Amino acid sequence: MQMASLTGFLRTILIILLVYYGVKILMRIFAPYFVRYMSKKMQERFGGQFQQHQPDRNRPKEGETVIDKMPEQRQSSDKKVGEYIDYEEID
Repeated sequence: MQMASLTGFLRTILIILLVYYGVKILMRIFAPYFVRYMSKKMQERFGGQFQQHQPDRNRPKEGETVIDKMPEQRQSSDKKVGEYIDYEEID
C-alpha cells in the first residue's frame, strides 16, 4: 500500500487552483468577444428569416400609404336586447 506524499498533494491543489484562476482570467478577456460574435451570428440568422418572410415585391413604394387591415364594420346595437323581468325583494 502506497501513501500519497504531502508535497504531491500540495502540488495537485496548486495546479487545480492555477488552472481555475487561469480559466477565470481568460474568460474575462475573451468573453466579450465571444458574446459579440454570438450576437452577430444570431442577428444574421434572425435577419435572414425576416427577409424570407418579407419579399421585396410586396414592399410599398416610398411615400405610399398602405392599409394593412380594414376596420371592422360596427353592427348597430339592437335596442331589444332581452326581456325585462320585474322583481321584488323578499325579507
